[in-house]
Amino acid sequence: MDNSDDYLEIPVTYKGQELSFPAKFLMSGYNYKIQVEVEGQLIMFEVDEERKFRALLNEAQLQKGIKVDVALLQVIAIVLESVVK
Repeated sequence: MDNSDDYLEIPVTYKGQELSFPAKFLMSGYNYKIQVEVEGQLIMFEVDEERKFRALLNEAQLQKGIKVDVALLQVIAIVLESVVK
């Protein structure tokens, strides 16, 4: 059963546009990841050793040759850091 509190919208200003990306918190023990839908792809973000978010792409996504704007992922990570802290 999903908890609606686990979902949020990530508002981002990117290249002069106001964008919003649906996201979901995924808990695993004491750790968590945030799954964000970006351009039709589900991208996982996790906290690294420096307590900053990083985007993760899985092997299947890489094999499909998905195209995701890396700069956009960086902006999303910065917004996640400001929201979660």
